[in-house]
Amino acid sequence: MEKIAIVDYGMGNLHSVTKAFELVADGRADVVLTADPAVVASADKVVFPGQGAMPDCMRHLDESGLKAEVLKAAGDRPFLGICVGAQLLFARSEEGPTDSLGVFPGQVVRFPPEKMLDAAGQKLKVPHMGWNEMFIKHAHPLWQGIADGERFYFVHSYHFSGADDIAVIESAYPYRFAAAVARDNIFAIQCHPEKSAGAGLKLLKNFVAWDGRQ
Repeated sequence: MEKIAIVDYGMGNLHSVTKAFELVADGRADVVLTADPAVVASADKVVFPGQGAMPDCMRHLDESGLKAEVLKAAGDRPFLGICVGAQLLFARSEEGPTDSLGVFPGQVVRFPPEKMLDAAGQKLKVPHMGWNEMFIKHAHPLWQGIADGERFYFVHSYHFSGADDIAVIESAYPYRFAAAVARDNIFAIQCHPEKSAGAGLKLLKNFVAWDGRQ
């Protein structure tokens, strides 16, 4: 039986991610929430979630001893980044500012106040919080069975920038931004699939079955 490791580096309540994966795995995979680098190293697939401020996330990742194993996993097996776990894969974040893991080029930027206006000219709130449509830019195995325009749940003040070459899913608030990126064995998504009802569970189920090829 395959082992799916959910990386716990001390940032955020990971209960909902773990429970969602246990539900969709339905006994076909061993889902383990772990802070042990050795367990991550032995896993067949790795999930890298997270929430909180980017500098704190990087510090906890360093202090936990998990950084090296997360980087290794991102290079050689099916890997899913969620929310801040997705943001950490980029080279740098404006939050802090801080250097990140550098798996992807580009950076993570804050929603600019001057652009946060809806069609009627009313100011939009940051953080961007709530259900938003997802638009398919490029097909991907993890999006199989999920309709174009499906709604997912977001909570974020920052988004990926310089990711056009690897963007597979976009959203809009109020302008288009990359909501999910993918390259080789990595899929990283800004929103919370574990909190996104049936469509989110479908994405996680697709990850359980994914062999890491696009």
